[in-house]
Amino acid sequence: MTLQTQAPHSNIRAIAGLVVMGGRATRMGGGDKALIEVAGRAAIDRLLDRFASQAEPLALSANGDPARFARLRLPVLADRPGDPEGPLAGVLAGLAWAAALPGVTHLATVPGDAPCPPADLVARLAAAAGDGAAVAHGPHGVEPLDALWPVSALGRLEALAREGLRSPKRALEALGAAAVSFDGPLDFLDLDEPADVARAERLLSGR
Repeated sequence: MTLQTQAPHSNIRAIAGLVVMGGRATRMGGGDKALIEVAGRAAIDRLLDRFASQAEPLALSANGDPARFARLRLPVLADRPGDPEGPLAGVLAGLAWAAALPGVTHLATVPGDAPCPPADLVARLAAAAGDGAAVAHGPHGVEPLDALWPVSALGRLEALAREGLRSPKRALEALGAAAVSFDGPLDFLDLDEPADVARAERLLSGR
C-alpha cells in the first residue's frame, strides 16, 4: 500500500456506510462489543455520532437476531450463504447492498467496537482513493475495517473469496488500496477488554 494524501482525480459520487459489528465481548462477559457502555453511552451510539454524517445511507453488518439493534433503525445485513466466515463476509454483504443503491460508487466501513472513528475518516480516504480503495493506518499499523471500497470491486472480491481469500487486509492489498495515516489517540481504540473501556473513558473525559 502506498501512502497518499490526495488523489489527482476522483469519480466518487456517493458513499454508503457500513458498521461491521463483528466479535462478541467474551473478555467482558459476552454480548455485542458495539453495545458496551463507554462513559454512559453505548459504543455504537458514539460511533454513529461521528460516522453518520460521513456516509449515507448506513447499514449494519451482523449475524444473529437483528432485533437487538432495532432501536438504531438501520438495515441489518447478515452474511450471505457461501461467503467466507469473518469480517470479509460482512464487507461483501455490504458491497452487494451498496451496489443496489442508485449513484453509490463506494462503501465506507468501520468496526462496531471502535467508538470514536476520525471525524474526517471518509473525506480523507475518498481524497486518497481516486476511483479505487483506501485504508486507514493508525499508530499500530493498518486498520483494514476502516476503509473505503469501490462497489465495482464486488465481483473481483467474490472471485478471490472463492479462491480462499479471507482477510480484509489482503483484499485491500489486492485492490491496491491507498494508505492514509491517522494519529489521534481515540481514532482506532478497539474495546477488546475492560482496560480499553477505561482508557476510552479517560480520553473522553479529558476533552
